[in-house]
Amino acid sequence: MATGSGVFSQEQFWPTCAELQQPAVAGGDWELLLETLGLSVYRLMDQQTGLYEYKVFGVLEDCPPAVLADVYMDLDYRKQWDQYVKELYEKECNGQAVVYWQVKYPFPLSDRDYVYLRQRQELDFEGQKVHVILAQSTSVPQFPEKSGVIRVKQYKQRLAIQSDGKRGSKVFMYYFDNPGGQIPSWLVNWAAKNGVPNFLKDMSKACQNYPKKT
Repeated sequence: MATGSGVFSQEQFWPTCAELQQPAVAGGDWELLLETLGLSVYRLMDQQTGLYEYKVFGVLEDCPPAVLADVYMDLDYRKQWDQYVKELYEKECNGQAVVYWQVKYPFPLSDRDYVYLRQRQELDFEGQKVHVILAQSTSVPQFPEKSGVIRVKQYKQRLAIQSDGKRGSKVFMYYFDNPGGQIPSWLVNWAAKNGVPNFLKDMSKACQNYPKKT
């Protein structure tokens, strides 16, 4: 099953699925940043931007994989549980479903907005169903930049979810985001240190109240 326009090739989904089974953080420059509530957060410095890429591994208890994937994909529901969403919707552009997302930033910083593509697939890994979601920034003329809002032009997220064998989900998430503007890299990195794992925790809480949960 695939959800979203076919903007990613089949080959792009399998590495994310594989990393859920075997984290690719050993032997490189990935460093363990923190462990919190069953999640391990790793980071790697992107030399070009001075910002970090992040990988998160762990288990979200009492949150079934299909529900977690549905919650991630449900943009209308995200407006209810994500306090930083100012505007969020999907629009068809040139035959592709494109997401527009504006994020509230604290004063005196300018809000950021994202234009991105996303796609969800269900893969079979040794008899286990794995939900894989890929997202990355794009540029289309239907979403011109807004005055007073800074467009995020480098955004990538990958998510793989499968059952933990109980009532929860085993998860892997990769995330990179360059918010642009004049925010010092140390401040961006400081905010992301908590923001990346908190996103998964908030999404897990949202699963408990998801109205479409069966």
